[in-house]
Amino acid sequence: MSRAKGDGIDRAITAGSDFLQLDISAAPAGRRADWLASQLRRAIADGHVPVGARLPATRALAADLGVSRGVVTEAYQRLVEDGHVAGHGRGGTVVVAAPVPAPTPATPEPRATEPFTTTPGLDVFDVLRAAPARIDMSPGVPDLAAFPRAAWLRAERAVLHHLAPADFGYGDPAGTPALRRAVAEWLARNRGIGVDPRDVVIVAGVSQALGLLAQAFGQHGIGRVAVEDPGSLGVRQHLRNWGLDTPPVAVDGEGIRVDELRATGAPAVMLTPAHQFPTGVVLGGERRRQLLRWAEAGGLVIEDDYDAEHRYDRPPMPALRSVLAEHVCYAGSVSKLLAPALRIGWLLVPARYRAAVVAAKRNADLGNAALPQLVLAEMMTSGDLERQLRFLRRRHVRRRDAMITAIGTHLPGAVVHGAAAGLHLTVTLPAGVSDVDLAARALTLGVKVQPLSWHSQRPGPAGLVLGYAASPPSDIADGIAAVGRALRSR
Repeated sequence: MSRAKGDGIDRAITAGSDFLQLDISAAPAGRRADWLASQLRRAIADGHVPVGARLPATRALAADLGVSRGVVTEAYQRLVEDGHVAGHGRGGTVVVAAPVPAPTPATPEPRATEPFTTTPGLDVFDVLRAAPARIDMSPGVPDLAAFPRAAWLRAERAVLHHLAPADFGYGDPAGTPALRRAVAEWLARNRGIGVDPRDVVIVAGVSQALGLLAQAFGQHGIGRVAVEDPGSLGVRQHLRNWGLDTPPVAVDGEGIRVDELRATGAPAVMLTPAHQFPTGVVLGGERRRQLLRWAEAGGLVIEDDYDAEHRYDRPPMPALRSVLAEHVCYAGSVSKLLAPALRIGWLLVPARYRAAVVAAKRNADLGNAALPQLVLAEMMTSGDLERQLRFLRRRHVRRRDAMITAIGTHLPGAVVHGAAAGLHLTVTLPAGVSDVDLAARALTLGVKVQPLSWHSQRPGPAGLVLGYAASPPSDIADGIAAVGRALRSR
Protein backbone atom coordinates (compact mmCIF):
# COMPACT_ATOMS: atom_id res chain seq x y z
CA MET A 1 0.00 0.00 0.00
CA SER A 2 1.36 3.43 -0.93
CA ARG A 3 1.83 6.08 1.73
CA ALA A 4 -0.71 8.30 0.00
CA LYS A 5 -3.36 5.60 0.11
CA GLY A 6 -2.62 4.80 3.74
CA ASP A 7 -2.92 8.48 4.68
CA GLY A 8 -6.23 8.72 2.80
CA ILE A 9 -7.69 5.82 4.76
CA ASP A 10 -6.49 7.26 8.06
CA ARG A 11 -8.07 10.65 7.37
CA ALA A 12 -11.35 9.04 6.29
CA ILE A 13 -11.64 6.84 9.36
CA THR A 14 -10.82 9.57 11.85
CA ALA A 15 -13.07 12.14 10.15
CA GLY A 16 -16.20 10.84 11.87
CA SER A 17 -19.43 9.53 10.40
CA ASP A 18 -19.07 11.04 6.92
CA PHE A 19 -17.00 8.15 5.66
CA LEU A 20 -20.09 5.88 5.91
CA GLN A 21 -22.78 8.55 5.43
CA LEU A 22 -24.40 7.27 8.62
CA ASP A 23 -27.94 8.51 9.25
CA ILE A 24 -28.89 7.85 12.86
CA SER A 25 -32.56 8.51 12.07
CA ALA A 26 -32.58 5.12 10.32
CA ALA A 27 -31.83 3.34 13.60
CA PRO A 28 -34.78 1.51 15.22
CA ALA A 29 -36.00 3.10 18.42
CA GLY A 30 -34.13 1.77 21.43
CA ARG A 31 -31.63 -0.16 19.28
CA ARG A 32 -29.16 2.49 18.19
CA ALA A 33 -26.10 0.51 19.37
CA ASP A 34 -27.31 -2.59 17.47
CA TRP A 35 -27.86 -0.52 14.35
CA LEU A 36 -24.46 1.20 14.55
CA ALA A 37 -22.64 -2.09 15.15
CA SER A 38 -24.42 -3.57 12.13
CA GLN A 39 -23.48 -0.62 9.91
CA LEU A 40 -19.82 -0.79 10.97
CA ARG A 41 -19.76 -4.56 10.57
CA ARG A 42 -21.10 -4.24 7.02
CA ALA A 43 -18.55 -1.54 6.19
CA ILE A 44 -15.72 -3.77 7.42
CA ALA A 45 -17.06 -6.76 5.47
CA ASP A 46 -17.32 -4.91 2.15
CA GLY A 47 -13.91 -3.22 2.50
CA HIS A 48 -15.04 0.36 3.06
CA VAL A 49 -13.25 0.13 6.38
CA PRO A 50 -10.29 -2.19 5.69
CA VAL A 51 -8.34 -4.35 8.10
CA GLY A 52 -5.73 -2.16 9.79
CA ALA A 53 -7.90 0.98 9.69
CA ARG A 54 -8.60 2.96 12.85
CA LEU A 55 -12.22 3.71 13.76
CA PRO A 56 -13.20 7.21 14.84
CA ALA A 57 -12.80 8.03 18.51
CA THR A 58 -16.01 7.25 20.39
CA ARG A 59 -16.43 10.86 21.50
CA ALA A 60 -15.98 12.20 17.94
CA LEU A 61 -18.37 9.71 16.35
CA ALA A 62 -20.97 10.28 19.06
CA ALA A 63 -20.80 14.05 18.44
CA ASP A 64 -21.14 13.56 14.67
CA LEU A 65 -24.15 11.28 15.07
CA GLY A 66 -25.78 13.30 17.83
CA VAL A 67 -25.97 10.36 20.24
CA SER A 68 -24.55 9.63 23.65
CA ARG A 69 -21.01 8.34 23.81
CA GLY A 70 -22.38 5.19 25.47
CA VAL A 71 -24.16 4.20 22.23
CA VAL A 72 -20.89 4.27 20.29
CA THR A 73 -18.95 2.56 23.08
CA GLU A 74 -21.50 -0.27 23.19
CA ALA A 75 -21.39 -0.69 19.39
CA TYR A 76 -17.58 -0.86 19.46
CA GLN A 77 -17.70 -3.40 22.29
CA ARG A 78 -19.90 -5.65 20.17
CA LEU A 79 -17.36 -5.50 17.38
CA VAL A 80 -14.63 -6.36 19.90
CA GLU A 81 -16.67 -9.38 21.03
CA ASP A 82 -17.12 -10.38 17.38
CA GLY A 83 -13.33 -10.30 16.96
CA HIS A 84 -13.52 -7.65 14.23
CA VAL A 85 -11.81 -4.79 16.10
CA ALA A 86 -9.40 -4.46 19.00
CA GLY A 87 -8.60 -1.60 21.33
CA HIS A 88 -4.97 -0.47 21.05
CA GLY A 89 -4.90 2.07 23.87
CA ARG A 90 -3.76 5.43 22.56
CA GLY A 91 -3.63 3.86 19.10
CA GLY A 92 -7.43 3.79 19.10
CA THR A 93 -9.81 1.05 18.00
CA VAL A 94 -8.34 -0.83 15.05
CA VAL A 95 -10.01 -3.24 12.60
CA VAL A 96 -8.29 -6.61 12.93
CA ALA A 97 -10.56 -9.01 10.97
CA ALA A 98 -13.35 -8.81 8.43
CA PRO A 99 -16.61 -10.70 9.02
CA VAL A 100 -17.08 -13.86 6.97
CA PRO A 101 -20.04 -13.22 4.65
CA ALA A 102 -22.88 -15.70 4.71
CA PRO A 103 -22.79 -17.96 1.64
CA THR A 104 -25.13 -17.08 -1.18
CA PRO A 105 -27.63 -19.89 -1.73
CA ALA A 106 -26.79 -21.75 -4.91
CA THR A 107 -30.02 -23.76 -4.91
CA PRO A 108 -33.70 -23.09 -4.30
CA GLU A 109 -34.76 -22.43 -0.72
CA PRO A 110 -36.54 -25.80 -0.16
CA ARG A 111 -33.15 -27.53 -0.27
CA ALA A 112 -32.23 -25.79 2.99
CA THR A 113 -33.93 -28.55 4.98
CA GLU A 114 -32.12 -31.40 3.22
CA PRO A 115 -29.83 -32.28 6.16
CA PHE A 116 -32.95 -33.16 8.14
CA THR A 117 -35.05 -35.06 5.59
CA THR A 118 -33.65 -38.54 6.18
CA THR A 119 -31.64 -40.56 8.65
CA PRO A 120 -28.27 -38.73 8.78
CA GLY A 121 -25.79 -40.17 6.32
CA LEU A 122 -22.01 -40.09 6.26
CA ASP A 123 -22.04 -36.69 4.57
CA VAL A 124 -24.63 -35.08 6.85
CA PHE A 125 -22.18 -32.64 8.47
CA ASP A 126 -20.81 -31.59 5.07
CA VAL A 127 -24.37 -30.94 3.89
CA LEU A 128 -25.22 -28.97 7.02
CA ARG A 129 -22.03 -26.89 6.81
CA ALA A 130 -22.83 -26.04 3.18
CA ALA A 131 -26.41 -24.98 3.95
CA PRO A 132 -26.75 -21.17 3.94
CA ALA A 133 -27.70 -19.57 7.25
CA ARG A 134 -27.51 -16.18 8.96
CA ILE A 135 -26.51 -17.66 12.31
CA ASP A 136 -24.57 -20.88 12.86
CA MET A 137 -25.14 -22.44 16.27
CA SER A 138 -23.73 -25.85 15.33
CA PRO A 139 -21.85 -27.48 18.19
CA GLY A 140 -18.12 -27.88 17.76
CA VAL A 141 -17.65 -24.64 15.81
CA PRO A 142 -15.09 -22.50 17.69
CA ASP A 143 -14.72 -18.74 17.63
CA LEU A 144 -12.98 -18.49 14.26
CA ALA A 145 -13.01 -14.69 14.30
CA ALA A 146 -10.85 -14.79 17.43
CA PHE A 147 -7.95 -16.63 15.79
CA PRO A 148 -4.82 -14.88 17.15
CA ARG A 149 -3.42 -13.75 13.82
CA ALA A 150 -0.84 -11.37 15.27
CA ALA A 151 0.47 -13.98 17.71
CA TRP A 152 0.59 -16.63 14.97
CA LEU A 153 2.52 -14.32 12.65
CA ARG A 154 4.90 -13.38 15.46
CA ALA A 155 5.55 -17.06 16.19
CA GLU A 156 5.97 -17.83 12.49
CA ARG A 157 8.59 -15.10 12.10
CA ALA A 158 10.47 -16.39 15.15
CA VAL A 159 10.44 -19.93 13.77
CA LEU A 160 11.58 -18.94 10.28
CA HIS A 161 14.34 -16.75 11.71
CA HIS A 162 15.93 -19.69 13.53
CA LEU A 163 15.02 -22.56 11.19
CA ALA A 164 17.95 -24.57 9.84
CA PRO A 165 17.91 -25.81 6.22
CA ALA A 166 17.56 -29.42 7.41
CA ASP A 167 14.31 -28.52 9.14
CA PHE A 168 12.65 -28.08 5.74
CA GLY A 169 13.11 -31.78 4.95
CA TYR A 170 11.12 -34.88 5.87
CA GLY A 171 10.84 -35.39 9.59
CA ASP A 172 9.71 -37.92 12.15
CA PRO A 173 6.20 -39.19 11.26
CA ALA A 174 5.34 -38.94 14.97
CA GLY A 175 5.90 -35.17 14.87
CA THR A 176 8.58 -32.56 15.35
CA PRO A 177 10.50 -32.84 18.63
CA ALA A 178 9.68 -29.20 19.43
CA LEU A 179 5.91 -29.69 19.28
CA ARG A 180 5.96 -33.04 21.05
CA ARG A 181 7.90 -31.42 23.89
CA ALA A 182 5.55 -28.41 23.96
CA VAL A 183 2.47 -30.66 24.00
CA ALA A 184 3.90 -32.72 26.88
CA GLU A 185 4.45 -29.51 28.87
CA TRP A 186 0.98 -28.19 27.95
CA LEU A 187 -0.70 -31.42 29.10
CA ALA A 188 1.25 -31.40 32.36
CA ARG A 189 0.19 -27.80 33.09
CA ASN A 190 -3.41 -27.99 31.95
CA ARG A 191 -4.52 -31.61 32.28
CA GLY A 192 -2.25 -33.11 34.94
CA ILE A 193 -0.83 -35.64 32.49
CA GLY A 194 2.82 -36.62 32.81
CA VAL A 195 4.17 -37.99 29.54
CA ASP A 196 7.58 -38.32 27.93
CA PRO A 197 7.63 -36.11 24.79
CA ARG A 198 8.87 -39.12 22.83
CA ASP A 199 5.54 -40.82 23.53
CA VAL A 200 3.48 -38.00 22.00
CA VAL A 201 2.25 -38.64 18.44
CA ILE A 202 1.21 -35.56 16.46
CA VAL A 203 -1.85 -36.20 14.30
CA ALA A 204 -4.18 -34.35 11.93
CA GLY A 205 -6.90 -33.90 14.52
CA VAL A 206 -8.85 -36.34 16.65
CA SER A 207 -10.51 -37.83 13.56
CA GLN A 208 -7.14 -39.08 12.30
CA ALA A 209 -6.28 -40.27 15.79
CA LEU A 210 -9.35 -42.53 15.72
CA GLY A 211 -8.36 -43.91 12.33
CA LEU A 212 -4.83 -44.68 13.52
CA LEU A 213 -6.18 -46.38 16.64
CA ALA A 214 -8.60 -48.46 14.59
CA GLN A 215 -5.72 -49.76 12.49
CA ALA A 216 -3.64 -50.54 15.57
CA PHE A 217 -6.61 -52.25 17.26
CA GLY A 218 -7.09 -54.48 14.22
CA GLN A 219 -3.61 -55.89 14.79
CA HIS A 220 -4.57 -56.68 18.40
CA GLY A 221 -7.92 -58.29 17.66
CA ILE A 222 -10.11 -55.42 18.85
CA GLY A 223 -13.20 -55.09 16.65
CA ARG A 224 -15.71 -53.45 19.04
CA VAL A 225 -15.54 -50.05 20.73
CA ALA A 226 -18.48 -49.18 22.97
CA VAL A 227 -19.67 -45.57 22.76
CA GLU A 228 -21.68 -43.23 24.95
CA ASP A 229 -25.39 -42.93 24.17
CA PRO A 230 -26.13 -40.18 23.48
CA GLY A 231 -22.70 -39.56 22.04
CA SER A 232 -21.12 -37.90 19.03
CA LEU A 233 -22.67 -39.01 15.73
CA GLY A 234 -19.48 -37.98 13.92
CA VAL A 235 -17.27 -40.13 16.15
CA ARG A 236 -19.60 -43.09 15.76
CA GLN A 237 -19.59 -42.73 11.98
CA HIS A 238 -15.80 -42.51 11.94
CA LEU A 239 -15.30 -45.64 14.04
CA ARG A 240 -17.76 -47.57 11.88
CA ASN A 241 -16.01 -46.36 8.74
CA TRP A 242 -12.92 -48.20 10.02
CA GLY A 243 -14.93 -51.40 10.49
CA LEU A 244 -15.46 -51.16 14.26
CA ASP A 245 -18.75 -52.11 15.89
CA THR A 246 -20.08 -49.41 18.27
CA PRO A 247 -22.49 -50.83 20.88
CA PRO A 248 -24.28 -48.05 22.80
CA VAL A 249 -23.91 -47.52 26.55
CA ALA A 250 -26.31 -45.22 28.38
CA VAL A 251 -25.19 -41.91 29.90
CA ASP A 252 -26.99 -40.51 32.94
CA GLY A 253 -26.34 -37.63 35.33
CA GLU A 254 -23.05 -39.20 36.52
CA GLY A 255 -21.71 -40.15 33.09
CA ILE A 256 -21.44 -43.51 31.39
CA ARG A 257 -23.14 -46.49 33.01
CA VAL A 258 -20.22 -48.81 33.72
CA ASP A 259 -22.57 -51.73 34.51
CA GLU A 260 -23.97 -51.42 30.97
CA LEU A 261 -20.43 -51.18 29.59
CA ARG A 262 -19.52 -54.47 31.23
CA ALA A 263 -22.67 -56.07 29.83
CA THR A 264 -21.68 -55.22 26.23
CA GLY A 265 -18.53 -57.33 26.49
CA ALA A 266 -16.70 -54.70 24.39
CA PRO A 267 -12.94 -54.63 25.07
CA ALA A 268 -12.73 -50.84 24.56
CA VAL A 269 -14.85 -47.76 25.10
CA MET A 270 -14.82 -44.25 23.63
CA LEU A 271 -15.45 -41.52 26.24
CA THR A 272 -15.64 -37.75 26.68
CA PRO A 273 -15.35 -37.76 30.50
CA ALA A 274 -14.43 -34.12 31.19
CA HIS A 275 -17.48 -32.67 29.36
CA GLN A 276 -19.57 -35.41 27.83
CA PHE A 277 -20.77 -34.75 24.31
CA PRO A 278 -23.53 -33.81 23.92
CA THR A 279 -25.03 -33.78 27.44
CA GLY A 280 -22.20 -31.87 29.17
CA VAL A 281 -22.15 -34.33 32.08
CA VAL A 282 -18.87 -34.74 33.99
CA LEU A 283 -17.93 -38.32 34.81
CA GLY A 284 -18.66 -38.63 38.54
CA GLY A 285 -16.17 -39.81 41.14
CA GLU A 286 -17.77 -43.20 41.79
CA ARG A 287 -18.20 -43.83 38.05
CA ARG A 288 -14.53 -42.97 37.51
CA ARG A 289 -13.56 -45.55 40.13
CA GLN A 290 -15.82 -48.15 38.51
CA LEU A 291 -14.39 -47.37 35.09
CA LEU A 292 -10.81 -47.62 36.33
CA ARG A 293 -11.56 -51.02 37.89
CA TRP A 294 -13.03 -52.12 34.54
CA ALA A 295 -9.90 -50.90 32.74
CA GLU A 296 -7.53 -52.55 35.23
CA ALA A 297 -9.34 -55.83 34.53
CA GLY A 298 -8.33 -55.55 30.87
CA GLY A 299 -10.53 -52.83 29.36
CA LEU A 300 -9.20 -50.02 27.18
CA VAL A 301 -10.42 -46.41 27.29
CA ILE A 302 -10.20 -43.95 24.41
CA GLU A 303 -10.39 -40.51 26.05
CA ASP A 304 -11.43 -37.66 23.75
CA ASP A 305 -10.52 -34.49 25.65
CA TYR A 306 -12.04 -32.35 22.93
CA ASP A 307 -12.84 -29.16 24.88
CA ALA A 308 -11.56 -29.75 28.42
CA GLU A 309 -9.59 -26.46 28.55
CA HIS A 310 -12.84 -24.50 28.17
CA ARG A 311 -14.17 -24.52 31.73
CA TYR A 312 -15.92 -21.70 33.53
CA ASP A 313 -17.87 -22.54 36.69
CA ARG A 314 -15.96 -25.50 38.08
CA PRO A 315 -12.37 -26.62 38.65
CA PRO A 316 -10.78 -28.84 35.97
CA MET A 317 -11.46 -32.55 36.11
CA PRO A 318 -8.28 -34.67 35.95
CA ALA A 319 -7.85 -36.54 32.71
CA LEU A 320 -8.32 -40.31 32.96
CA ARG A 321 -4.94 -40.64 31.27
CA SER A 322 -3.33 -38.97 34.29
CA VAL A 323 -4.25 -41.85 36.61
CA LEU A 324 -4.16 -44.96 34.40
CA ALA A 325 -1.79 -44.33 31.52
CA GLU A 326 -1.36 -47.91 30.30
CA HIS A 327 -5.10 -48.41 29.89
CA VAL A 328 -6.01 -45.08 28.26
CA CYS A 329 -5.52 -43.77 24.73
CA TYR A 330 -5.73 -39.99 25.01
CA ALA A 331 -6.58 -37.65 22.11
CA GLY A 332 -6.70 -33.85 21.99
CA SER A 333 -6.26 -31.04 19.48
CA VAL A 334 -6.25 -27.28 18.94
CA SER A 335 -9.40 -27.39 16.79
CA LYS A 336 -11.58 -25.91 19.56
CA LEU A 337 -8.84 -23.63 20.89
CA LEU A 338 -7.46 -22.11 17.67
CA ALA A 339 -9.07 -23.45 14.48
CA PRO A 340 -9.98 -26.77 12.83
CA ALA A 341 -8.16 -25.57 9.70
CA LEU A 342 -4.79 -26.18 11.38
CA ARG A 343 -5.47 -29.95 11.54
CA ILE A 344 -3.11 -30.43 14.49
CA GLY A 345 -3.80 -32.77 17.39
CA TRP A 346 -1.99 -35.25 19.59
CA LEU A 347 -2.38 -38.84 20.62
CA LEU A 348 -0.97 -40.70 23.62
CA VAL A 349 -1.25 -44.48 23.57
CA PRO A 350 -0.18 -47.34 25.84
CA ALA A 351 3.24 -48.69 24.91
CA ARG A 352 1.83 -51.87 23.36
CA TYR A 353 0.04 -49.87 20.62
CA ARG A 354 2.61 -47.19 19.92
CA ALA A 355 4.61 -48.87 17.15
CA ALA A 356 1.45 -49.77 15.23
CA VAL A 357 0.07 -46.23 15.58
CA VAL A 358 3.30 -44.60 14.35
CA ALA A 359 3.47 -47.06 11.43
CA ALA A 360 -0.12 -46.18 10.47
CA LYS A 361 0.71 -42.48 10.68
CA ARG A 362 3.77 -42.97 8.46
CA ASN A 363 1.67 -44.82 5.89
CA ALA A 364 -1.04 -42.17 6.00
CA ASP A 365 0.98 -39.03 5.30
CA LEU A 366 4.63 -39.30 6.48
CA GLY A 367 3.68 -36.95 9.32
CA ASN A 368 1.97 -33.60 9.72
CA ALA A 369 3.38 -30.55 7.96
CA ALA A 370 6.39 -29.47 10.02
CA LEU A 371 6.12 -25.67 9.75
CA PRO A 372 2.69 -25.32 11.42
CA GLN A 373 3.89 -27.72 14.12
CA LEU A 374 6.87 -25.50 14.87
CA VAL A 375 4.74 -22.35 14.93
CA LEU A 376 2.29 -23.96 17.35
CA ALA A 377 5.18 -25.10 19.54
CA GLU A 378 6.46 -21.52 19.65
CA MET A 379 3.01 -20.26 20.70
CA MET A 380 2.79 -22.89 23.42
CA THR A 381 6.21 -22.18 24.87
CA SER A 382 5.94 -18.38 24.61
CA GLY A 383 2.72 -18.25 26.64
CA ASP A 384 0.68 -16.91 23.71
CA LEU A 385 -1.60 -19.97 23.64
CA GLU A 386 -2.44 -19.67 27.33
CA ARG A 387 -3.16 -15.97 26.89
CA GLN A 388 -5.50 -16.88 24.04
CA LEU A 389 -7.23 -19.44 26.26
CA ARG A 390 -7.80 -16.88 29.02
CA PHE A 391 -9.21 -14.44 26.46
CA LEU A 392 -11.56 -17.07 25.05
CA ARG A 393 -12.84 -18.14 28.46
CA ARG A 394 -13.99 -14.59 29.24
CA ARG A 395 -15.60 -14.27 25.82
CA HIS A 396 -17.30 -17.65 25.97
CA VAL A 397 -18.82 -16.96 29.38
CA ARG A 398 -20.58 -13.87 27.97
CA ARG A 399 -21.87 -15.85 25.00
CA ARG A 400 -22.97 -18.80 27.11
CA ASP A 401 -24.83 -16.49 29.47
CA ALA A 402 -26.49 -14.74 26.53
CA MET A 403 -27.68 -18.12 25.24
CA ILE A 404 -29.05 -19.22 28.62
CA THR A 405 -30.92 -15.92 28.98
CA ALA A 406 -32.37 -16.24 25.46
CA ILE A 407 -33.43 -19.84 26.09
CA GLY A 408 -35.26 -18.77 29.23
CA THR A 409 -37.08 -16.08 27.23
CA HIS A 410 -37.88 -17.89 23.97
CA LEU A 411 -37.92 -21.63 24.78
CA PRO A 412 -40.19 -22.05 27.81
CA GLY A 413 -40.10 -25.62 29.07
CA ALA A 414 -36.62 -26.29 27.70
CA VAL A 415 -34.07 -27.64 30.20
CA VAL A 416 -30.43 -26.57 29.83
CA HIS A 417 -27.60 -29.09 30.32
CA GLY A 418 -23.81 -28.79 30.38
CA ALA A 419 -23.34 -25.08 31.07
CA ALA A 420 -20.23 -25.29 33.26
CA ALA A 421 -17.74 -25.94 30.47
CA GLY A 422 -17.26 -26.44 26.76
CA LEU A 423 -18.50 -24.61 23.68
CA HIS A 424 -22.11 -25.79 23.54
CA LEU A 425 -25.28 -26.30 25.53
CA THR A 426 -27.81 -29.07 25.17
CA VAL A 427 -31.49 -28.39 25.80
CA THR A 428 -34.12 -31.05 26.22
CA LEU A 429 -37.61 -30.18 25.01
CA PRO A 430 -41.16 -30.94 26.14
CA ALA A 431 -42.72 -34.26 25.14
CA GLY A 432 -44.25 -34.37 21.70
CA VAL A 433 -41.63 -32.19 20.00
CA SER A 434 -39.71 -33.61 17.03
CA ASP A 435 -36.20 -32.18 17.33
CA VAL A 436 -35.42 -33.04 13.70
CA ASP A 437 -38.47 -31.13 12.46
CA LEU A 438 -37.60 -28.22 14.77
CA ALA A 439 -34.03 -28.05 13.44
CA ALA A 440 -35.36 -28.12 9.89
CA ARG A 441 -37.77 -25.25 10.57
CA ALA A 442 -35.00 -23.27 12.28
CA LEU A 443 -32.84 -23.66 9.19
CA THR A 444 -35.57 -22.19 6.99
CA LEU A 445 -35.38 -19.17 9.32
CA GLY A 446 -31.62 -18.94 8.77
CA VAL A 447 -30.37 -20.64 11.94
CA LYS A 448 -28.32 -23.85 12.15
CA VAL A 449 -28.73 -26.17 15.13
CA GLN A 450 -28.37 -29.93 15.58
CA PRO A 451 -31.11 -32.25 16.86
CA LEU A 452 -30.14 -34.24 19.94
CA SER A 453 -31.63 -37.38 18.38
CA TRP A 454 -28.87 -37.37 15.76
CA HIS A 455 -26.44 -38.27 18.51
CA SER A 456 -28.50 -41.12 20.01
CA GLN A 457 -28.61 -44.74 18.92
CA ARG A 458 -31.65 -45.50 21.05
CA PRO A 459 -34.85 -43.51 21.70
CA GLY A 460 -34.42 -40.64 24.14
CA PRO A 461 -35.75 -37.17 24.92
CA ALA A 462 -36.02 -34.65 22.10
CA GLY A 463 -33.59 -31.78 22.27
CA LEU A 464 -31.17 -29.49 20.51
CA VAL A 465 -27.38 -29.19 20.70
CA LEU A 466 -26.51 -25.48 20.49
CA GLY A 467 -23.03 -24.08 19.95
CA TYR A 468 -22.37 -20.59 21.31
CA ALA A 469 -18.65 -20.04 20.70
CA ALA A 470 -18.88 -18.82 17.11
CA SER A 471 -21.57 -16.13 17.48
CA PRO A 472 -21.67 -12.77 19.26
CA PRO A 473 -24.32 -12.35 21.97
CA SER A 474 -26.65 -10.36 19.68
CA ASP A 475 -26.67 -13.15 17.07
CA ILE A 476 -27.18 -15.77 19.77
CA ALA A 477 -30.23 -13.91 21.05
CA ASP A 478 -31.62 -13.58 17.52
CA GLY A 479 -30.90 -17.24 16.77
CA ILE A 480 -32.65 -18.56 19.86
CA ALA A 481 -35.59 -16.24 19.17
CA ALA A 482 -35.85 -17.80 15.70
CA VAL A 483 -35.79 -21.29 17.21
CA GLY A 484 -38.58 -20.16 19.53
CA ARG A 485 -40.65 -19.02 16.53
CA ALA A 486 -39.99 -22.34 14.84
CA LEU A 487 -41.14 -24.19 17.95
CA ARG A 488 -44.37 -22.20 18.16
CA SER A 489 -45.10 -22.73 14.45
CA ARG A 490 -45.14 -26.54 14.62
